[in-house]
Amino acid sequence: MPQENIRDARRLPSSKLSLVLRQHPIFRDLEPEALEQLCRYARHMSLKRGATICSKGDPGNSLFAVISGTVKISVSSPDGRNAILNLFGPGETFGEIAVLDGQARSADAIANTNCEIFVIDRREFLPFVRSQPELAMKFIELLCERLRWTSDQVEQVILQDLPGRLASALLGLTEISEMVGMTRESINKQLRVWAARSWVRLEHGAIVVLDTGSLRDLAEAGSGADI
Repeated sequence: MPQENIRDARRLPSSKLSLVLRQHPIFRDLEPEALEQLCRYARHMSLKRGATICSKGDPGNSLFAVISGTVKISVSSPDGRNAILNLFGPGETFGEIAVLDGQARSADAIANTNCEIFVIDRREFLPFVRSQPELAMKFIELLCERLRWTSDQVEQVILQDLPGRLASALLGLTEISEMVGMTRESINKQLRVWAARSWVRLEHGAIVVLDTGSLRDLAEAGSGADI
């Protein structure tokens, strides 16, 4: 992890950290004593949109848990092309593969929005997992789920033609309400506001972006921006 981000990592009071971790799907079923132990290991980080959390090839020395915002996992080619592999939001973890096998990071992790994460060092996390069989099983299930998802993506690329792949991508956009944490009604209301400003055009079954500059400014401004 970049040194400037390490300096931002800090310990939260145990009571507050325990409350937050208790709401995280991976850690919420831990016994109180185990949760208290985990609280002694976890560090809290607040990141601005675009901040690098880790880069491909970095040592896999930390596990990350998303508390708020989204984190983008991507890879880049030598000629500058970029492919987004996944987006992780609140309640999800990332970085576990490199932590568990001790190898280098396989992709870049970037703060896709302003976000908060917890960081747990590998030297403390691995002994903790060994002492918590139920937690170990959760990570096994998580890795299996991600392997299945990766297999589905490979299948689409290899076996589907362009129309099929495009249709699958568009169907994935139906999950946008879950990604931003809002109801469909709230999203539709917001889209109508943007349509009135000529930032987007709403068509039957489609959203056409008209003003990428305004949307980019809004995304970079964060939660305090005028919608």
